[in-house]
Amino acid sequence: MSKKFQSRSAHFTFVPSFGRLCGNMKTRFVYPVLMFLLLGVACRSTYYSAMEKFGVYKRDLLKKRVIAARDDQKAASQQFKDAMTRLKELYGFQGGNLEKTYDALKKDYDRSAAKADDVHKRIRDVETVADDLFKEWEGEIGQISAENLRSNSRVQLQETRRRYNDLHAALKQAEKSMDPVLTAFRDHVLYLKHNLNAQAIASLKGEATSIQADITKLIREMNAAIAHADEFIRQMQ
Repeated sequence: MSKKFQSRSAHFTFVPSFGRLCGNMKTRFVYPVLMFLLLGVACRSTYYSAMEKFGVYKRDLLKKRVIAARDDQKAASQQFKDAMTRLKELYGFQGGNLEKTYDALKKDYDRSAAKADDVHKRIRDVETVADDLFKEWEGEIGQISAENLRSNSRVQLQETRRRYNDLHAALKQAEKSMDPVLTAFRDHVLYLKHNLNAQAIASLKGEATSIQADITKLIREMNAAIAHADEFIRQMQ
């Protein structure tokens, strides 16, 4: 074999193929994600097992998380009401300490964003335990040997799932309405931060009507979600 050929062969042995590159990428990016998901499932299983030793089952946990989501919806609704009041004060500004009024508006925006984050997290918590509950329930129905009991349990599962779906739809609708309100609210805060004068406030008065209407709609949808949560909790007693 010639030295030239040997050199070329040696060169190619060190060049990874496209397939190997893709394989390496999968190992670097896909496997960590899978491990993270598996770890999350394992942690939830450990948590559920520990809670069951104290007589607290997934059904109880779902109820607790729905209560927590409802309470955070109430807190967020009140905060958005306060923010709307602050906006009205700002756009009705007739003189005084403009800087102080802006600072109060900025704090209301920050509080509203924090309350919205709380609502997002609570809804994720509800979704997680609901999915786990329904999967477990479905699987355990198949383990019931008596046909009448198996049929009755399936009917109860379907009814609980139907009520949960109604609740979930109301929660998601209210959640969906928060982001446009926060975006418009943030736009006003950022604009006024660099244009804090009577003329700038006057230029936003037209848009103020729109954001106030959006907040009113959001509060209405939050109240609907709260009512669904109350009914769901009552049915689970």
